[in-house]
Amino acid sequence: MANNVLELKGKAFVQASKINGAFNVSINGNKTVSTEHLSSLKLKLEQIAEYWRNETRPFTGVLISVYYNKIAAKSIRITGLFKGKNSNSAVVGAKFNQSKTKHIITYYLDAIDLTNSISLLQNSINVLNVYFNGQIDKKKLDDKEIIDNIPYDEFNISKFVFKQVIADASYIDDFNVENIPEQIVQSIVTLYDTNSDIVELLNNYGINVSSDSIMDNLTVLLRQVPLEILLKKAPYIVSMATEDLSKLFPQNNFQQKKTEILSIPKPDLEPIIGVIDTLFDDKVYFNEWVEYHDMVDNNIPKEFKDYKHGTAISSIIVDGPRMNPWLDDGCGRFRVRHFGVAAGAHFSPFTIIKQIKEIIAANTDIKVWNLSLGSNQEINDNFISAEGAVLDQIQYENDVIFVVAGTNKFNEKIKKIGAPADSINSIVVNSVTKNKLVPDYARKGFALTFYAKPDVSYYGGSSEQFLHVCEPLGEAKVAGTSFAAPWIARKLSYLIDVLGLNRVLAKAMIIDAAKEWNEPNPQEIAEFGHGIVPIHINDIITTKEDEIKFVVTDVSKKWNTYNYEFPVPLVHNKYPFFARATMCYFPKCNRNQGVDYTNTELNLHFGRLDNKGKIKDINGDKQNLETGEYHYLAEAGAQGQFRKWDNVKYISESIDKKRLIPKCSYKNKNWGMEIKTTNRLDPKDGEEIRFGVVVTLKEMNGQNRIDEFIRNCHLKGWIVNKLDVNARVEIRQIMNEDIKWD
Repeated sequence: MANNVLELKGKAFVQASKINGAFNVSINGNKTVSTEHLSSLKLKLEQIAEYWRNETRPFTGVLISVYYNKIAAKSIRITGLFKGKNSNSAVVGAKFNQSKTKHIITYYLDAIDLTNSISLLQNSINVLNVYFNGQIDKKKLDDKEIIDNIPYDEFNISKFVFKQVIADASYIDDFNVENIPEQIVQSIVTLYDTNSDIVELLNNYGINVSSDSIMDNLTVLLRQVPLEILLKKAPYIVSMATEDLSKLFPQNNFQQKKTEILSIPKPDLEPIIGVIDTLFDDKVYFNEWVEYHDMVDNNIPKEFKDYKHGTAISSIIVDGPRMNPWLDDGCGRFRVRHFGVAAGAHFSPFTIIKQIKEIIAANTDIKVWNLSLGSNQEINDNFISAEGAVLDQIQYENDVIFVVAGTNKFNEKIKKIGAPADSINSIVVNSVTKNKLVPDYARKGFALTFYAKPDVSYYGGSSEQFLHVCEPLGEAKVAGTSFAAPWIARKLSYLIDVLGLNRVLAKAMIIDAAKEWNEPNPQEIAEFGHGIVPIHINDIITTKEDEIKFVVTDVSKKWNTYNYEFPVPLVHNKYPFFARATMCYFPKCNRNQGVDYTNTELNLHFGRLDNKGKIKDINGDKQNLETGEYHYLAEAGAQGQFRKWDNVKYISESIDKKRLIPKCSYKNKNWGMEIKTTNRLDPKDGEEIRFGVVVTLKEMNGQNRIDEFIRNCHLKGWIVNKLDVNARVEIRQIMNEDIKWD
């Protein structure tokens, strides 16, 4: 017997704003700031100011990059120089140095900001020379007896600004103006934001662009000659550029054979999955299950081979388990709305991006979309691809989820995944063989060197066991990440369209089922993501007898979104459980911010409530403490240890069968959950972001305590729904019945 996953409803999370305490200047405790260092920074700013005075340009401001000496959290970025506390609003790009250990952040400023910064540095140099013998460290800066008794007016600077300038300088190695490496082919080009209209800006450099070549006010498709002109006249304005022409390497084909026409029932009320792929052959046996839309320009020649990949993908979604009985997932059949957007071996990501926007806008009834097209190029470590960014934007703005193939190798030189498999909000799927090994065609993550991509892995076929699909000529044996993705699309659609879960819970359940209690190392995450998704849907919506698994969902509106009403069963006044939790959400993203791509961070805390009403987090996470509490954690450590800024959170206790020691309880016998919200740019970016959390409690002694948990929940006012397949399917059929009125 297995336990059903429980859905807890009826007790909304409480919203609380953060109580802002006094602003503390944070100097780098490992650095001593000297007049020599300040003089060096001042000289560099003077040189950059001179450079911009001599540069003819169609915008009024200046671009300048700050070379930080570490990965810089928002709290330690410039707050004294440039625009003071408002400097963060001037950030137009961010990347890592070559070793991925330091930030390089680009700002767009008014020319007067540089002049003011030069004066502030000189005034600070004067203070250092007179009162600190030319150097200052954290101990001296925190010494109020010295700091508070300096006559700052004599140096034309305030105490607060002096401390901020010193703190800024302690984190800065250098300043510079960035020039992008030269691109010589047709590219999707993104410019730094200079508050200019992109058409007028390019016209000023002698480059004319049509509306068809513009993706948004910062991104444009430029052919080779216009790109060469731009890079010659204004290389400093180009933030990023990626080659537009990609080659499709979707599959390996083996032994195609003509088969007898299979029979298939007519479609009824089955859920619809959207497919965006190559063309579809409407003469295959399951054609009534597919609503086909040809989006390829009629002037582009279409060959027989252009129909193979797309037809195969849709065949898995419609009838995959019958062709591959060992992968019978219990999800049944699905209808498909298929959009053919690519023909030929080469295709333009720019064109497909614009089509995807139109397709999603016109098909709002579809929640799950499969995209098994991918670039032959590797993703960039410093920015998300234009394709991935558009998918992320669509998923932030619409109630949809994309399933994206992890892309295939076409030679041994290619290692990293290709666009759009760097989409943060999508579920990216890599392949494994039948024996759960990495196939030779699979590529590796991460995205932006940090975000866990791929998300999960599934069976995509190999020489060990190919997948069977239907192509225009009949059955074919294939292998590729393309063919792993649609199986996950089937499972997501089942969770969303049949069982009625929202997309954040569905994504969290897929990832949670793949990961279980494992804590993969970075190499394993790069290859498998969070793990291999179970084959049968029952292994996702049920759990072991000694486990209690429940899901909750709500929206974040303020800094702390919390619920302290989880009644975990007690035995002799102790909790005999190991605990883990998986959370997913869909944040707003900003490609122009480079490596600082996600605007909002939701941080998950879960555990017992101590006698002070504070959560004893199962992961020991000390981030986002209340005002008055302090725990230092470097940004790099927060990203590596607690997945800060990643939109998939997994916190877990390790299961140690040799130390089965139940946890003590406190005065408050409940467990609590807190979702702490942090925004990089606009504080409103984190408002109304929905999150979904899957919690698993494993009984240390193998006992089944789910009935007690359900009873406790009812007593606390929770509405408890079991994810019962038969009941949900019956409800769905009733809701979709046509009512005949007399």
